[in-house]
Amino acid sequence: MGQTITEKIFSEHVGKEVYAGEIVRSPIDMVIGNDITTPISIRAFEEGGYTELANPEGFAIVLDHFIPAKDIASANQAKISRDFAMKHDLKYFFDEKDMGIEHALLPEKGLVLPGDVIIGADSHTCTHGALGAFSTGMGSTDISFGMITGGNWFKIPESIKVVFKGKPGEHVTGKDLILEIIRILGVDGALYKALEFTGDTIQYLSMDDRFSLCNMAIEAGAKNGIVAYDEITKEFLDTRDSLRAEPKIHYSDEDADYCQVIEIDVEALDPVIAYPFLPSNGHSVNQAVADEIRVDQVFIGSCTNGRLSDFKVAAEILNGQKVARHVRLILTPGTQKILRDATKLGYIDTLVDAGAVVSNPTCGACLGGYMGILGDNEVCISTTNRNFVGRMGSRSSKIYLANSAVAAASAISGYITDPRGL
Repeated sequence: MGQTITEKIFSEHVGKEVYAGEIVRSPIDMVIGNDITTPISIRAFEEGGYTELANPEGFAIVLDHFIPAKDIASANQAKISRDFAMKHDLKYFFDEKDMGIEHALLPEKGLVLPGDVIIGADSHTCTHGALGAFSTGMGSTDISFGMITGGNWFKIPESIKVVFKGKPGEHVTGKDLILEIIRILGVDGALYKALEFTGDTIQYLSMDDRFSLCNMAIEAGAKNGIVAYDEITKEFLDTRDSLRAEPKIHYSDEDADYCQVIEIDVEALDPVIAYPFLPSNGHSVNQAVADEIRVDQVFIGSCTNGRLSDFKVAAEILNGQKVARHVRLILTPGTQKILRDATKLGYIDTLVDAGAVVSNPTCGACLGGYMGILGDNEVCISTTNRNFVGRMGSRSSKIYLANSAVAAASAISGYITDPRGL
């Protein structure tokens, strides 16, 4: 019987053929921590009496949720990680000096690679599957176990094959493809399964689109999302300053076993808007326009859509325009490099001229931490990944999820707007 790409990655790591349903102890190539979750892992590590990391060059800490610190508590959280990083002379430690949102920063740095097994104490660790890796979120104690042993236990997930067909239309992006999948499957339709994204549409998706696609696999309950290595992946990796290791390339066999196959005609797909209060509550942008949804805040950023292409399309739409008087437009780049590149290309000037405010790279607004909190009964259209009750602030606020083009167009009109009509 053939194997899926996910089964092949684990087979290579454990040294024998393994299949969905098997429980294995696998080495881990990269363990990722952040300023919220890592202190818990550090405490477990130190209380266990451990003094050395099993694989120091396979452990990264990225301070990204509340950095620069928003209050004393967040400053103290960050201090725990800083002290640990200094004590262990951690090679891959990122704070204000080279900051970024972890799931944007690590691919940019060449630290996550095709064929890797990656874990992180953040649910959107599945983002890195866009590079052809197995990447998943785990709890902080599981991260500690990875720090101590260099490995962890995994149940090999069954795979759902998603076949995208056709060339995406104008302003239809990876964000829309994943919102459509989540609409079809629901928030638990892929529970503990791999979402393997395939089809001729993939050739039209940039790496930014693929990162968005895999980032939200967890919103369907998936263990991981994954896209096979191709020329677009190769070009992305070739433009990194350096790579942590050599990529390990795997492809699914033609006779691989899938628990489900979903086919989507992308050419017939409009931009998708996820209404409150679930990412699965997807509707066509046409419906949102008809519903005349007034917005108070527009947010473009996060590990889902805080990349250079997001600022490019926003700048193109907002060039020469002004943000509606009653709207706040907040832009959060995924990394300092993205901010610098967007500045050099003129995107930031265009967006600020239109009325936007630009923040440092941070997860703050996405999880309702800071830098974009919603007040009572406010409405936000956001390029983030979750729109649960109270996700970005007040429990009476509402969040609509959309791609960056829709968000930018909505900032001009003050209502959810189809960018294709501009």
